[in-house]
Parts: sequence; C-alpha cells; structure tokens
Amino acid sequence: MFSSVVELTQALIRIPSVNPDDQSGFAKGGEQAIAEKLAEWLRQWGAEVILEEILPQRPNLIARWAPLDGRPRVLLGPHLDTVGIANMKVEAFGGHIVDGTITGRGASDTKGPMASMLWALKEHAALLADAPVAVDFVAFMGEESGQWGSKHFAEHHGAHYQFAVAGEPTSLQIVSTTKGSLWSTLVAQGKACHSSMPDEGDNAILKLARALDVLEKHLKPRLAAYTHPRLGASTMNIGTFRGGTRANIVPDLAEAQLDIRITPALTAAGGAEQLLATTIKELGLPVKMVNTHENPPMETDEQNPYLQCLRRARSGTECVTAPWFSDAAHLSRGGIPSVCLGPGSIEQAHKDDEFIRIDDLHAGVEHFSQFIQLLQRL
Repeated sequence: MFSSVVELTQALIRIPSVNPDDQSGFAKGGEQAIAEKLAEWLRQWGAEVILEEILPQRPNLIARWAPLDGRPRVLLGPHLDTVGIANMKVEAFGGHIVDGTITGRGASDTKGPMASMLWALKEHAALLADAPVAVDFVAFMGEESGQWGSKHFAEHHGAHYQFAVAGEPTSLQIVSTTKGSLWSTLVAQGKACHSSMPDEGDNAILKLARALDVLEKHLKPRLAAYTHPRLGASTMNIGTFRGGTRANIVPDLAEAQLDIRITPALTAAGGAEQLLATTIKELGLPVKMVNTHENPPMETDEQNPYLQCLRRARSGTECVTAPWFSDAAHLSRGGIPSVCLGPGSIEQAHKDDEFIRIDDLHAGVEHFSQFIQLLQRL
C-alpha cells in the first residue's frame, strides 16, 4: 500500500479535508472522506475502527488494537481538518516533493504529524493487542474551528485514558503548557437615517469604536495582572470590525470580534468571559456580547510518568510553552493529561507555501516508535 511515511503523508495531503467553517466555502464531507480512508488503512493494520459522527458528515475516528479491558491507555490524536487554501503559492492538495520537503495544505498542520504517528503504529501493530499499555489512534474533527471533536471525545471516552498526545507541528518538543482563548463578538446598535441629517440617527460605528477604546484602556491592565512565569500575561486583541452598508446611511449596527488569550491564573479567577462581561457592565458600555467561545489554557504536570516517557523517547526533547491552543487543552480539561507533539514547525502551519521536511517526518516516526516501546516498560 505505502512503502514509506513519505508516501503516506502525500496520500493524506491529497485528500482535501478543509474545515467547512472556513470562509473559503468548502462544503462538508472532507473530514468524513479522510476518516473513511484512514479507517480502511487502519483495519488492514489490525485495528478495530469506529467512526463516531459528531456533526453531520463530520466524524471522529477511534482506532484500537487492544480491547477496553481496564489496562492503561494512551492515545495519539491528530486532527482531521485543515484551514482553507485561499491564495496558496503551492498546489494545495498536490503533496509534491520539492527540495527534501513535501508541500501542500496540512503538510505541517497536521497531516505530517499524523503520518508519523500512523507509521509508528503500523510498525508495532503486531504487538499492540497484547501490550500492557494500550496505544490508540484517535483523529478529531473540527480542531480548526470549535474543537467539537475533542470536547465530545473527552466527555464520552476520557475515563478510559491516562494520557494523550495531540499531533501538532512542535519540532518534536513537548508543548505541555499553553494559553487559552476567548473569542467574543461585541455588538453596538444604533439608529439608521440619511447621512445628510446625521443628528437624526445614532451612529453604531462611532458608538462601538468609542466603547472599544474605553474597554481596551480598562481591560488591558486587568488582564496583565493574570500572569504565568513562562506564558507571560493574559492579552487582548481587537481582530475584526464591521459596520454600515453605505456612505450615505448612518449605520444602525456595528460589531467587532475580540480575542483574549488566557493564562491559567485567569481561568482560576473565574475566566475571561466573566472578566469581560463584568468590565463592560462596570463601565456602562453600550455593547452586548454574542457568539462567545472560550478555549481553556493547559498546564500538564511535567512529572507525569507518560510525559517523562515521551521525553526520554528522543534525546534533546524538552517541555515548552506555546501561546496557541489545541485539542489537547480540551482533552486536559476533560480529565486526560495531554500534551502536543509532532514533527514540523508551527511557523509553517497555515502558510501559503506550507511544507514539512522529509527528515523531520522520519524523526517523528522514530520518536513515536520509541515512545510506544518505552510505554511497555512503565
């Protein structure tokens, strides 16, 4: 079927699995298509495979070689979806080899790390059914928007697992601590009228712009009080601003989207959503919060025996922090101690010339293979 992890990575890239929430307008079905192809391969490698639909045509894939019989379990968990392909400088689903790299959407985030995990599992498939520590493969839908796959899995299957490795491009360093995030849209409503008589209306754009200016001045120092020795402070960014329909109409609606990055200290104090809502109320700002979605921070104990096993699997691997969030944070919140790890660089994720180095792929296979072997000696 495949003679190498390189061919497997190429095959994965050539199956489009763009998150359907992406603004490029891809229809649903890509996550299901790649899940079905993975299921076919994994069954050939001796795994029992379940496709668990989370949203229509958007399943998680769960592959097990050992039965659920109470033995300790670890999962290797990349995500099925990718971001969109607008303005890419390389063929999005080509999977071409160029100067020692493989190019295409998902090469780095996260089909390269997925391929490394799969190849290591394939190499040990004959041993996994009787292994004292079970190692499962779980591929999550929806990581690039909403993380419904990992949330659902943690809620319904988390009790079976002692540890999880989320597949992300971390240059084979162990990301054990990350910030969370709060995305919230702030909406201001006004009154429309003809722009020749602006005093007859209520300009929602001006109302929102002034409110955001006041909010930033007051919320920014409050966020700065919630720090972490390695992650730094909680922060905020105003990422989008929309309003109005025509220059000759006073706008009656404006909205802006905030991104607040959350440290563990802020979560412990009640969370970013509560802080934002309280600040808006205290300041009397004429805005309301809608479409609020919070992703938790993650801080996994570096002395965890499974984490230490992952660290020993490759010389030079250390625990590091990251300002981004992933499925691992939701798995951790659901009770599964989790980290992120995989070959490839996060600096290549989502880029218009996305690639992964072939040497890094092979290093990833070796790391995961050693991890699987070391697990059996715990």
